[in-house]
This record gives sequence, C-alpha cells and structure tokens, in this order.
Amino acid sequence: MRNDKQPERQDGKYRGVLLDIDGTLVDSNEAHVEAWVQALKENGHEVGKEKIRSLIGMGGDNLLPAVGVDEESTEGKRMAERHGELFKERLPRLRPFPGVRPLLEKMKAEGLKRVVASSAQPDEVKALLEIAGVTDLVEDTADSGDADSSKPEPDIVKAALARIELEPGEVVLLGDTPYDIEAAGKAGVATLAVRSGGFPDEELQGAIALYNDAADLLARYASSPLGRSS
Repeated sequence: MRNDKQPERQDGKYRGVLLDIDGTLVDSNEAHVEAWVQALKENGHEVGKEKIRSLIGMGGDNLLPAVGVDEESTEGKRMAERHGELFKERLPRLRPFPGVRPLLEKMKAEGLKRVVASSAQPDEVKALLEIAGVTDLVEDTADSGDADSSKPEPDIVKAALARIELEPGEVVLLGDTPYDIEAAGKAGVATLAVRSGGFPDEELQGAIALYNDAADLLARYASSPLGRSS
C-alpha cells in the first residue's frame, strides 16, 4: 500500500474533481462488508469483517485475490455476482453523508467540473448517485465497466480523466480509502481524503488534505485546496 505524500498543485487552479462514491458520498462501506462476508461464506470461505473492511475500496477483481479466491474462476465469478445481489438488497437502507449535495453545488458554483471515478458496477453507480441526490450535479461517470482493473490500479482514474478532459495536475480526487489515494497517485492525480469511509488517518496520509466528511470539507472549503484554487 502506497502512502507517499502527493504533490499539491502550486502553479494554478484546480479545474475539476473526480468523485469516489462509496464511503465518500454515500455511507455504504459497511453494506459492502456485509455483502462480501455473506457471499464468501455461502461459497465456503470464512473471512472476518475486519479483513474485508480493510479491503473496501477495491473492486472484486482485486478484493477476491486478497482473500485467496481466483476472481476469474467459476467460484470467483459466482461470489462477485452474489456480492452484487446482496449489496443491492441493502440499497434501500443507505443514506448520503451530511453535506454531500451542498458540497457538489459549491463545486459547481465555483466552476469545477465533476466526474465520478468509482470501482462500483455501472448499475450500482446509478443507484448510489440517486441515493446521494446528486445525479444532476455529476457531469459524467467512470466505473468498473470502463476499466480492466479496479482501484488501487489507476485504470478508473484514467478513464475519469478522459471524461473530464483535463490534465492530471488540474484535478483532485475526493475519496475515502488508501486505494483511492494509490490509484490517483499512479495517474498523477492528488487526493482529498475523508474519514467517513472508516479508514484510520495513518492509512490516508498520502492525501494532500484530510477531512471528516463532505460536510467538514464544505465548512472548510475556503481554506481547502479547492477554495485556494478559486
């Protein structure tokens, strides 16, 4: 896991934000934990919640090998599909974090482009954006369907960069996991991290700034890297 401090843009303004969703905009990480634990257990793999929780932010293509399952095997594909089913069952109980919509409204008012960069499946992205209440505030999305490998590989971040049509140094990624930070860093993008995904501060040290959640970033927007770019 890489936590090298990312360079903050010094010579100009950030012009766009790449947005993670799970754990960043929507309080959904624990639902993913529960879904993975159950999907694995149903297929004969007992993996504790703490282990799965430490891997949330990866897509199934990286999470399954991390718990000893070949993601390309019939078993692996069955578990990934089952995780998706179990996660969708939990969607009705999920809620956005406080301040998410006002934060994106602020970004829009400041002229920042806004594109999703998520390891989630396309249908999950759509549902989660609706739960967050920000579908109309997102200009485009990049998800697992746009990448050969999920986070912490940079594929999804690079796909989002193509959507936002800006250079890596002109954007910042807003995320909640060390895998967001690593994926962004590999693509030359800095990260603003939030604690709302449940990761300890020491695992988020590679970010250029750290906030409790979206509401905290909004409250301190003027002094944040985004505000200083305005």
